[in-house]
Amino acid sequence: MTLVDWTTPPTLRGKHVSLEPLAPAHAPGLKDAVEDGRLYDIWYTSVPAPGDVEAYVAGALEKQATGTQLAFTVRDAQGRIVGTTRFYEIDANVPRLQIGYTWYAKSVQRTGLNTEAKLLLLTYAFEILRCAAVGLQTSWFNHASRTAIARLGAKEEGITRNHVRHKDGTLRDTVNFSIIEGEWPAVKLNLLARLEQHA
Repeated sequence: MTLVDWTTPPTLRGKHVSLEPLAPAHAPGLKDAVEDGRLYDIWYTSVPAPGDVEAYVAGALEKQATGTQLAFTVRDAQGRIVGTTRFYEIDANVPRLQIGYTWYAKSVQRTGLNTEAKLLLLTYAFEILRCAAVGLQTSWFNHASRTAIARLGAKEEGITRNHVRHKDGTLRDTVNFSIIEGEWPAVKLNLLARLEQHA
């Protein structure tokens, strides 16, 4: 079995998007990204307000240092910072992980950027890390996210009631999705076909 690095986020590049290891220097760009659409005003998301971005980045990097998460900054085709995403609940013994903590500036939503970002992340998870399964989670109230996850080809597994709290303190029902290794070839074809629509 080939040894792979589960502790360092890779740099992943496509035509529409690039993902690079999150760093404190990315905070100013992330502040601009959260202002694009005022993403932090959406109560059921975990998007930080501009004044909280440095702490958000620091928290992500602390979790990365413990080996439980790998955090990425997302850039568009022009190199502009437009959001962030992570691998989390990493378990190399299964192996499996979750993809989440994902948010993008409003100006790049519903473009090929998210489709390609998920293609890059899932390809790395299944073809480099050799994951048996990859999970994705979202709030019951985040209908746009639920639709986007299902469109990827992930299957809904169920709902964990009163799972965690939204940033406003209300309890969140979490909708759980997953892709297992046997489904990956078809999911990959679906993502590639969807990307062709954005060519």
